[in-house]
Amino acid sequence: MPYSATLSVNTLLNKAVRTLNLTSLAQEKRQHSSVNSSNNSLENVEKEPLQINTLQISTDDRQSCIDSEPLSIRDKVLHHNLLTTYQPHLLHYAMKSIGLLPETVLDSLVGYLDGPTAKQYEHVDAHLRLILAVNSKLKTPLQLSEMGELRKRFATDAVAMQTPRVWQQASSSLFDTIKPFAKKNEPSVNWEDKTIANADDGDMLVRCYQKQVNAAGFSFKKKAKRNPDETVMLFFHGGGFCIGDINTHHEFCHAVCERTGWPVVSVDYRLAPEYPAPTGLRDCIAAYAWLADNCHKFGALASRIVLAGDSAGGGLSTMIAQQVITPSAKSWQDLGVDGQKTFEILQRLPQPLAQMPLYPVTDIENDYPSWELYGEGLLLDHADVAVFDAACLENSPLPRQHILTSPMLGDNRHICPTYVVAAELDVLRDEAFAYAKQLEDYGRAVQTYTVYGAPHGFIHFMSVHQGLEQQTNHIIHGFAGFVRDVISTQNLLAA
Repeated sequence: MPYSATLSVNTLLNKAVRTLNLTSLAQEKRQHSSVNSSNNSLENVEKEPLQINTLQISTDDRQSCIDSEPLSIRDKVLHHNLLTTYQPHLLHYAMKSIGLLPETVLDSLVGYLDGPTAKQYEHVDAHLRLILAVNSKLKTPLQLSEMGELRKRFATDAVAMQTPRVWQQASSSLFDTIKPFAKKNEPSVNWEDKTIANADDGDMLVRCYQKQVNAAGFSFKKKAKRNPDETVMLFFHGGGFCIGDINTHHEFCHAVCERTGWPVVSVDYRLAPEYPAPTGLRDCIAAYAWLADNCHKFGALASRIVLAGDSAGGGLSTMIAQQVITPSAKSWQDLGVDGQKTFEILQRLPQPLAQMPLYPVTDIENDYPSWELYGEGLLLDHADVAVFDAACLENSPLPRQHILTSPMLGDNRHICPTYVVAAELDVLRDEAFAYAKQLEDYGRAVQTYTVYGAPHGFIHFMSVHQGLEQQTNHIIHGFAGFVRDVISTQNLLAA
């Protein structure tokens, strides 16, 4: 295997920065903070390091930052510091900074890399075309035998693109929760990982997000309600059913919680090829059952669980919505005892309030126009789909054409209100449209939103690309409004 194929992009960036003797962003920031008075310097430095996995800065490093004098420009040039600490978010800063370059410079870089032109993708700006061009140059053919290595690289790079801010827990200080004392742009979300039972009674992680409630100040006003919609989201990450985890989609789940006020529960289901289909589906149903039993702990009603997921996770969302509402006894019998166990769980579950599949997998067999239009040169291509497909289905106990692997084959006549999100430059785009059309033909409440100029997996760029950040925020806001309209309608009908 080529050496570069074993390294994540973020690892390569860190190696390049160390080789060039550049000062890390974190070091620059700490040095800048040293101009503050000695009374509060220690406090500032203590707050600065970001605690993610293995990133640690020693006490000696902190003290040396405090004691050092601010460097002049000349000193920085002549006596710059070596980067000695691995930066888990270097990719975030690099990708975001590139977007600040003039359009003409970006276009020149895209041309140098033989990337897509504005004529090819008229809704894509030069920054995103450069990202696509770099991806095309760095991409290596996917191999089923290398799935474990791919998981590691994807996990590293996905987290590295996220803003460090979302990895800081909201402050639990009394003063920080009172509006007049709260700092602008401070994190307002807390999260906690919990271990629950998967479909086979083994351990499975879920990450639970809740928004911090700010008090209005010193008054006798009624305390703000933590979850006024009494709604909770169950989220399933994407990654072809083979890669991804609760860390790779942490930023999006954090954003949903922060912007809607809803608690979010993200599921770390088992992956193929070690666990072929429909193991992931069964695990996610087990997580749904756990949430239904525990939603009161999040200030939510069991009747107000909303589902969401991207790509493979979007497919899981559609299958779970279908099977919770209209479980197929015959389909689950094909799995023997395990299937019967899951079917019995499905029969007692409350129906979901709504769902939001983002660029979902909905039809594994039929070809659509987008398959030919966008199957090469983008983030997800024909070869990737083929490898993921083989990983999930080759050793599955189910036949390829089965209700539990392809949502379009099942009974969607009674599906919950659905907010479908499609990406224009996506091999799966027309599957999303076909699914929405099927629901519409059945007379179900469905709304479709297409993100023009966006590739498959665009939510991973939400904090490094300005346009995609705006679009992702619009989607979150749109789905929140969609759900609140559903709640209002239900309340009117119940009155």
